[in-house]
Amino acid sequence: MNTALSVNGRFFNHRGSSPGKAARLAACLLAACAGLAWAGNAQAVNYTFTPLGTLGGFVSEAYASNSTGKITGYSSLANGTQRAVSWTGAVPTVLGTLGMSTSLAAAINNAGQIVGWVGDANHIQYRPVVWNGTTPTDLGTLGGSSGLANGINSVGHIVGSSDTTNNVARHATLWSGSTITDLGTLGGSASFASSINSAGSIVGVSTLPGNAVQHAVLWTGSMTIDLGSLGGNSLALGINDSGQAVGYSFTTVNGSIAHAVLWNGSTTVDLGTLGGNSSYANAINNAGVIVGFSEVAPGNAVHAVLWNGAGPVDLNSFLSPSAVSAGWVLTQAMGISDSGQIMGQTFNSHTGRQDAFVLTPIPGS
Repeated sequence: MNTALSVNGRFFNHRGSSPGKAARLAACLLAACAGLAWAGNAQAVNYTFTPLGTLGGFVSEAYASNSTGKITGYSSLANGTQRAVSWTGAVPTVLGTLGMSTSLAAAINNAGQIVGWVGDANHIQYRPVVWNGTTPTDLGTLGGSSGLANGINSVGHIVGSSDTTNNVARHATLWSGSTITDLGTLGGSASFASSINSAGSIVGVSTLPGNAVQHAVLWTGSMTIDLGSLGGNSLALGINDSGQAVGYSFTTVNGSIAHAVLWNGSTTVDLGTLGGNSSYANAINNAGVIVGFSEVAPGNAVHAVLWNGAGPVDLNSFLSPSAVSAGWVLTQAMGISDSGQIMGQTFNSHTGRQDAFVLTPIPGS
């Protein structure tokens, strides 16, 4: 599993060849079992597991859902082309592409606005878009040719990154109506915004002066705050309305081991692993429940994980015997809604496919 970041790693997943949320941050940069520090205790919850299928290809992935249960992500077609999708139940709707070849839907708010990107067949140019229904609108950039939209909050403020006027560096970007704002960096040349909460606080990643190091960053009001790391590079991927941020950090400079991290105010918490070397946190909801994935043993396969105040829990433990018998393995948890709905990606050992999935809490369980 390659966890290195690369300025040329344009949308290539550190967990494989498909684009994932954490990997989207690598596009703009050079070249993640202490006691948990948030309120709440682990609770026994049972889930309904639903594989979401594909559009005829072998790969799909789900990233986010809103209060109505609509889910966003992408799926491959039979020819391997990737298309942005929203799912209602398990029924997919293909989103428009502005005439471009590839697309991904990264986030959705409770008003049903979906954000993400559309791109060309050569994976060179990308445009940040918002979909109202299935119709995309190009959000524009800071002056360059490419950009990515990655998060949206309840009032429709959108964050991501876009090329600056000289097309040399990509900066974290805020779209608010027709206004496009460069969020700046921690002194380096590049930055990326990954998530925004209802108060307008934004998290992401930025290079530091010299561009050899990159740290998770919080933009709040007029402040740009270095969230620090466990010793190496770090990235923040999600933030909730309480200001708790999650992501991952490499444990040493130039190291290859990353641990999932919670930034809780000025405290950086190592969330630990399922027994392997590395883990990654992708999202946190307003109840403080965190999801991501972890190696189950050093250098071994990764499993989807939930953290809820009592260390990492393998989400595969919630699968029914029939689902396990059918070959399903939950490999990555990418998002969690305030209702506790979890979405991500599975691997099916019988078919070899990687399908998007959703785990829906069973009321009263």
